Amino acid sequence: MPHHPTLTDDARVPPCIQWLEADQTHTARWRSERGNVPAKRVLLADDTTTADDAYKSACEGTALLWRGDFQNAKQLLNAIARRIDQIPKRKLKKLAQAIPMVEAFNRHRLAQSQRARLLGMLLIELQADYSNALRRAPDFKVPCNEAWGAADLAAGTSVTSLRELLGISSAHEWRRVGVEVAALGEAPNNRIHPHYGVFSPVRGEYLQLVANAHLPKPPKAQDKLVAFDIGTGTGVLAAVLARRGIHHIVATDNDPRAVTCARDNLTQLGVAEQVSVLETNLFPQGQASLIVCNPPWLPARPGSPLERAVYDEGGRMLAGFLQGLRAHLAAKGEGWLILSNLAEHLGLRTREDLLAAFVLNGLRVVSRIDAKPVHPKASDTDDALHQARAKEVTSLWRLAAMTEHTN
Repeated sequence: MPHHPTLTDDARVPPCIQWLEADQTHTARWRSERGNVPAKRVLLADDTTTADDAYKSACEGTALLWRGDFQNAKQLLNAIARRIDQIPKRKLKKLAQAIPMVEAFNRHRLAQSQRARLLGMLLIELQADYSNALRRAPDFKVPCNEAWGAADLAAGTSVTSLRELLGISSAHEWRRVGVEVAALGEAPNNRIHPHYGVFSPVRGEYLQLVANAHLPKPPKAQDKLVAFDIGTGTGVLAAVLARRGIHHIVATDNDPRAVTCARDNLTQLGVAEQVSVLETNLFPQGQASLIVCNPPWLPARPGSPLERAVYDEGGRMLAGFLQGLRAHLAAKGEGWLILSNLAEHLGLRTREDLLAAFVLNGLRVVSRIDAKPVHPKASDTDDALHQARAKEVTSLWRLAAMTEHTN
């Protein structure tokens, strides 16, 4: 998705935020990756503002535009977070054990949303070139250019939340340093550099599944395998397939940021000649002997564009992939669906529903390869959803058309 401030339906102009300062009304462009509307009431805050007063203002829906030392603003944000998180994790976990897991999940997401809203009430003003004049403030020009595009010097100042600005800065470091991916081979030529707004491939178990699964054979009339990577994101799965020697891969994504990110990563990894990256929804034209898809694993509404790699309302991408897979498979081809069963343990989807969707779309299961996740939350016994996370398994489903025989 394009990651620019939400445009209003009537004027089609970026939303603005207003505040009173030195007896004058000031207006600036409002930036929110989550699509939050600007606060109607904005007060100035500085180094004399206490954490209790800031927390109270946030709870009342009043935003605070920071005019003090930047590092003190970060400390204030952390203090607000501590007040929000004052309920111990163990109490939340105990509550989750007493109610149905799907209700625990919904409460968990509601708490996350409320937390994000409150923490988003501490604001920072940026100049047209993304600079700011706060004491001890870092240079945000490069991170903001990466996240929002080249600065428009004629656009004037803009305002965003400190939390979002710190997220942009953190994303810049991820992009600069990169993420080492074992499935791509040995260092140093095995790093993926995620762009802002593109999900980072931090879960290695699904990457290893794709790196190790048995490849189907190309059709008899062809001597080389053609593959599609649906929803490529950073391009990591396309890169894994290319490193496995697949001759030609078409990687697709409907997010312009992801398309740019994938192209950059594939070029840096030296496999760009093997992979074509297209901005399109789901499938490209034609057929392939291998079609890989790692859709969002949880069929729930994303709270922001950044969450669309994890949450997919109604499981639309999964449904679209299954509905179109058979038509795009070459003879004796396979579709590899990478999917966690966390949704099943959270009560968001049943295994029976998933298997029925295979049959409904003329697909059969050739085999299933499982892996246990090793990310920190899987072993965090204090996590409110630990009961479900402890049972999670990530699977690579090898699917084929019902009319085809197993290789």
